[in-house]
Amino acid sequence: MIWWILRGLRKGRVTTGYPRKPEPAPVGYRGRVVVRYPEAGVKAYEELCPTGAISVASYGRLALDRARCVLCGACVGAAPETFAFESDYRTAARTKPALVVGHTARTEDDSARATLADQAGALKRSIHVRHVDAGSDGGEEWEIAALTNPYYDMQRLGLFFTLAPRHADVLLVTGAVTPSMTEPLRRAYEAMPFPKAVVAAGTDACSGGFARAADMGGVDTVLPVDVYVPGSPPAPIALLHGLLLAAGIVTDEAAA
Repeated sequence: MIWWILRGLRKGRVTTGYPRKPEPAPVGYRGRVVVRYPEAGVKAYEELCPTGAISVASYGRLALDRARCVLCGACVGAAPETFAFESDYRTAARTKPALVVGHTARTEDDSARATLADQAGALKRSIHVRHVDAGSDGGEEWEIAALTNPYYDMQRLGLFFTLAPRHADVLLVTGAVTPSMTEPLRRAYEAMPFPKAVVAAGTDACSGGFARAADMGGVDTVLPVDVYVPGSPPAPIALLHGLLLAAGIVTDEAAA
């Protein structure tokens, strides 16, 4: 016990400083895939992606949909001159088109998030999050659980998990939304008071991912989604960024 106390005093505070300070990513971290030369696409690139995230127009314009990307690295390995990994945790966006490389449209109603931001200020930045697993493979759940550990410590930012939808401000959804979870998910959303926001966490929740073959297209086929956090799974800081974006506490979205 004495050794543990001395170690704590020697190391000092180890909790991340995000979002006040940038969170450095480890070497080799797969944050998101970027397209170096979108104007130089060839049809063969489409065959590289197992989830159909890559598309090439007839005139050679290349697009990559991060909502469908599972970060497998097949495109980076086969065509490193065109695709590359970028070690950035800020992968969340407010609209699905904003996750498509090269697309800059930001057309949606910000009133819900603005109201949430006002509420956060009035409640000393207290936002309650209800997590619903709507058919996840379990990967996102490990990362979500890490948000409450001493390093990420989401409570320091006024973010708290709640089991009751009636007490929740943000609905955090993982999984492609299986048929058996469609109605429970809808009921959880309807039970939440206004203002409220929905965060789709993980590629499956954003677009259906591999589950698209079973006609499950993600959370926005059931509920209106305010923030998309792609990744398979997204890192804890990426999830934190998405939650803060939904609450209006931060405004920086993923860059295309």
